[in-house]
Parts: sequence; structure tokens; C-alpha cells
Amino acid sequence: MSAGGPALPALGGRGPSYRERVADALRAALITGELRPGEVYSAPGLAARFGVSATPVREALLDLAKEGLVDAVPNKGYRVTAVSERQLDEYTHVRALIEIPTTAALAATADPAALAALRPVAEEIVAAAAAGDLIAYIDADRRFHLALLALAGNAHLVEVVRDLRRRSRLYGLTALAEQGRLRASAEEHLELLDALLARDTEAVRAVMTRHLGHVRGLWAAP
Repeated sequence: MSAGGPALPALGGRGPSYRERVADALRAALITGELRPGEVYSAPGLAARFGVSATPVREALLDLAKEGLVDAVPNKGYRVTAVSERQLDEYTHVRALIEIPTTAALAATADPAALAALRPVAEEIVAAAAAGDLIAYIDADRRFHLALLALAGNAHLVEVVRDLRRRSRLYGLTALAEQGRLRASAEEHLELLDALLARDTEAVRAVMTRHLGHVRGLWAAP
């Protein structure tokens, strides 16, 4: 984190169309530790980092408060809520119960064209890892996995995983990016797509098990 504040992306623009983009960037910053538990952040300060007006940032922070990711501090801003190690373990356990079998089943059922359409997003993840852009990495990773799960046709399942991902904390990504080791994890998305397109259920299961293992392993260490 820079001395001037969290390394958030400059989104540009104004208006309500930016609210969800700002909220997604804030969530990614929470997950990677750019916004730290216990710290209080003001909407104007974050707006300056985003390059937008304070209004969409305030609206996005209200969304995050409803999700329990931040708490309002009167006359100051919003404090990032802390997540315990036990909670993180529980979130990851539930994700594994949902995502591994669901993704493995897609090897037999998913439309190859729909799978192939996810390759550009997987390549975005690799590019973000190579550039050390953690906010872009988290954003592309979220879009990839939720779009993949959506191919199972269960919208409620997707929303459950979306919520669990928002509550995750992956503070180890910063060190991995600095060491040039994040790209190997990023390339697992391409490996996963190749296994799905090959209709290799066991290979898909193995890649997903290894990939989710990083959440409380490589990606988690402070």
C-alpha cells in the first residue's frame, strides 16, 4: 500500500452507472488488503483515488455496509470489518463443497462454445497477474468463476458463491505478485478451461481442488 493511500484504480466518469464498478473495486481492495480491517476511510478520500465524484463512492460504501463488509463511523467514514481465521476457513469449506463438484459436472454438460467464450477472461487474469495489478486480478477472477458456475443453471448457487467470495481475504496476493509467483496460479484458469473442453471430469476436479486450496494457502498468508 502506498503512503498516499490504497492503490485503487482510476475509474473516471460520473453518475450512477459507476456505482457497481466502484463497489466491485472496493470489494477487490478489501479482499487483497489494500483496504485494511480497522482502518476508517472517507468517501471523499476514496473518490480522489478513483477519479470520480464522491457520490458513487458513498453509494457503493452503503452497499458494502449492507453486506457487512464495512461499518459506518459517524462524521468520519467507514471502518473495514475484520474477518477471523475461523470464518475464512468456514467460507472456503463451503465454497469447496459447492464449486468443486459443480465445476466438475460441467465437464459433461457445458456448451463448448460457452466455455471457449471464457478464455479471454482467463487471459485477463493472467495478464493482471503478470502486471501485478491485484484489483484487476480479483475482478477478472470473480467474473470468470461466477460466469463458469452460471453455466450450471442455478442462479441461487452463483449468488451464494458471490457472497462468500466478497467475504474472503487474500492478503498473500501482494507478496506473490511482488515475487512473480502469481502468474502460475493465474494460469490454472486456462488449465481448467482446457480440462473442461477435453471433457476430463477428474482433471477438472483436480485443478479446482488445487485452485481453491490456494485460498487458505498461498493466497492467504499475510
